[in-house]
Amino acid sequence: MKSGYSRLVIGALLALGMSMTAAAQGTITFGASVQLTGSLANTGRYYKDAYNFAIDQINAAGGVTVGGQKYQLALKLYDNQSDANLSVRQYTQLITQDKVNFLLGPYASDFTIDDSAVAEKYEIPMIEGGGASDQIFSRGYKYIFGTLASASDYFASTIDMMGKLDPAPKTVALLYADDSFDVSVADGTRKLAGAAGLDLVLDSRYSTDASDFSSILSQIKDKNPDAVLMAGHETEALNFIRQAKGLGVSPKMYAFTVGVPTADFRQALGADANYAFGMTTWIPNSSLKDDYFGDAEQFDKAWQAKFDYAPDYHAASGVATVEAFVKAIEAAGTLDPKAVRDAIAKVSFDSLYGHVAFRDNGQIDLRQTVVQVQDGKVMPIYTTDFANKPDYPMPSWSDR
Repeated sequence: MKSGYSRLVIGALLALGMSMTAAAQGTITFGASVQLTGSLANTGRYYKDAYNFAIDQINAAGGVTVGGQKYQLALKLYDNQSDANLSVRQYTQLITQDKVNFLLGPYASDFTIDDSAVAEKYEIPMIEGGGASDQIFSRGYKYIFGTLASASDYFASTIDMMGKLDPAPKTVALLYADDSFDVSVADGTRKLAGAAGLDLVLDSRYSTDASDFSSILSQIKDKNPDAVLMAGHETEALNFIRQAKGLGVSPKMYAFTVGVPTADFRQALGADANYAFGMTTWIPNSSLKDDYFGDAEQFDKAWQAKFDYAPDYHAASGVATVEAFVKAIEAAGTLDPKAVRDAIAKVSFDSLYGHVAFRDNGQIDLRQTVVQVQDGKVMPIYTTDFANKPDYPMPSWSDR
């Protein structure tokens, strides 16, 4: 028969079971559920590859030191099949059954909103690099941190640039999908456009994954705005441009939140990708130093050699989540989730993605760089001033 003291000791050990089980062999295990199949798999792959690449690189450099003991990193990864409900169940499983130490995020804001509620319930810190909606960080949660810039500020650099173009656009059409991320972008863009004195002549919401933009394009043709700002997903941007060409809709400029920086975007449209403005929080140049990859330029080359495709800001953001955890764990000197959570809130370090430090709401503060496809290449155009001359105004489709 066990004594009362023995039962207390056993109970305490069971309560600590999650951390002890995962770390018993000197291993810190991250858990994640990302889109490896389904409609969001094309972007979800960035996170799978980023998490594995960062973990391999950190382990090769000697791993993580916690309280004087060396640990290796490991990843328990599930495919959520682009199903948000399945993603929630998998994050619950990662905590309650797989006993992972910490959580890395999924791709896309709608997923992150629900999955971060699981992290909050069990008080396990999650750092995510795939969701930017303001809604994720407006609920007062303590266990969610994000490395993407705030969605409501996505068009800030673009609108700032528009005021310096010649002739400056005066009228704007705002299009946005009905998911959380794009609604946040639209909410912020209305305020930014109003502050800049732009006349919003069309404000149109469409269903996520819409493929037919003919009705919206007819409205754009009727309103004849100088600029079109579109918050949506890559496939929607591709369909919009293809159908704009077919209907002969050609404003002075159009800009998109997602897709333009990727090689897939340029390959899908060919020469029709030219003149499209986009944005990115990350450009792989050597000025971005990193403890594990040297710098962003070296990381870009190593990524392409390993995966046979180019990384974009999703990939860099995903790597930054792993590095932020490592910095926090080493600073905390323990695997206790609350202590690591408090250390995450204080991290401040330079990385291949840029400077990583979280605001009080858990989100990073990074300004977007406006990019444009020019002669088949993505060119940085504007952050706080012009880096290269934009191709503006966009000629009519018949003159291209």
